[in-house]
Amino acid sequence: MSIQAPRFLYTAEQSRIVDREAIDVHGLPGPLLMARAARAAFDFFLAQYAESTAPASMQVFCGAGNNGGDGLLLAALAKGRGIETRVFLVDGVPRSEDAIAAAARAESAGIQLEACVPDNLTDEGVIVDAMLGTGISGEVRPTYRAAIDLINDSAAPVLALDVPSGIDSDTGAVCGAAVRASWTISFITPKRGLYTGAGEEHAGACFCDDLNVPTAAFAAVAPVFEVLSLKAELQSLPPLSPSAHKGHFGRCLVIGGDHGMGGAIILAAEAALRTGVGLVRVATREAHIPALLARRPEAMVSAIDHRNALMPLLEWADAVIVGPGLGQDVWGEQMLHACLGAQKPLLVDADALNILAKSKTRSLPKGSVITPHPGEAARLLSSGSDTAGSPVQSDRFGVAQQLADFWDATVVLKGNGSLVVGPKRHALCLDGNPGMASGGMGDVLSGVVGAFLAQGLSATQAAALAVVVHAKAGDRAAARSSERSLLATDLIPCIAELLQS
Repeated sequence: MSIQAPRFLYTAEQSRIVDREAIDVHGLPGPLLMARAARAAFDFFLAQYAESTAPASMQVFCGAGNNGGDGLLLAALAKGRGIETRVFLVDGVPRSEDAIAAAARAESAGIQLEACVPDNLTDEGVIVDAMLGTGISGEVRPTYRAAIDLINDSAAPVLALDVPSGIDSDTGAVCGAAVRASWTISFITPKRGLYTGAGEEHAGACFCDDLNVPTAAFAAVAPVFEVLSLKAELQSLPPLSPSAHKGHFGRCLVIGGDHGMGGAIILAAEAALRTGVGLVRVATREAHIPALLARRPEAMVSAIDHRNALMPLLEWADAVIVGPGLGQDVWGEQMLHACLGAQKPLLVDADALNILAKSKTRSLPKGSVITPHPGEAARLLSSGSDTAGSPVQSDRFGVAQQLADFWDATVVLKGNGSLVVGPKRHALCLDGNPGMASGGMGDVLSGVVGAFLAQGLSATQAAALAVVVHAKAGDRAAARSSERSLLATDLIPCIAELLQS
């Protein structure tokens, strides 16, 4: 058995197919897989503690299905190791054949199966959530809700088996209530809902053990979403030829910075310059030019007051970034509509997305990328007045696909577990940290995506590489200071370092 970083992410149905393939085709009976899951979870549990600090007690909440069976066998292993162990049967006695056998094994180990939800829990030891796994459908029932609330009210660390109970393993949505785990160990396949949205928050540190299921069993399905790898995405970059000159690496036009919003355009321009593009030109309000040139003299800057003055710059550019600090007044609208008519690959972000959502336009130039956060995504899909984006967060995978189809563009749906969806490409980023939820981070991402577009990468290549570089730069910058004090400008030198990888 082995724990490895995930390469692909699976739905519940795909996971069931792999399980069935392992049992029916590769001769791994259900009880054996359940025993392996329990052993993997117990070994993982022990690995979290030094020998002298391992908890003296374990409280295991078991459902009536196979997830509960995993918990029952884990309890037997803990009891055999001398750990004081209590088991609570949340939904009555086990009902699946394998879970019934697991209950008998636990009882033979001397464990009393308590057929109730306790009134309270000890804050010592560890709690194991083995209630629902991937088997949830609709909102959790009251009995499970009571157990979930009890677990979440405890100060003890929580180990969730396969999926925290109450989390939809396909979407990451909370089904009324969900366990907040310290760790989640999935079995055989990594479940995609654990890596984005609320699923990521509730899963804690996420791991997956393949239970020694043969590689051939995984060939029975074709998972849609892959996990972004910096090493793999860097292969998209064109090589640096000794005879190259600045014209070989693209010309990127950055448009934005209405009155009072010059910082956003500076961040986007500097990020683009650090990402290897040959030439960067900025179209902005005249008031921002001194600050921009003082910070980044490598940029060419033009004061633009009307869309007609923008036309020659659009002709010059290989790719265009529009949105950082653009504003939503007449000037911003003029800039965006000029870009839409230029038929150059666009990176559309921030206020440009809000203008786009209000316009009658329903198409973008070929090879464009949009980078909405959840609120902007909701507006782009005309999903009503919920600008907080909660409908988006309930199914980020589905919404990202809807956006890609609706706008015929590559989509980066930002947030924890950022998604990249484009033609023949679906990916999720596992990197990044909460400190990146601060002003200017999106402007830096815009600069990176636009620079890669200008260097000739396809929309999906540019988006995928930019997202993983941006996220890893955030992690590297946070390691040097702290997540709490992270600034958008901290990422830019780290981006340059990562491009040397």
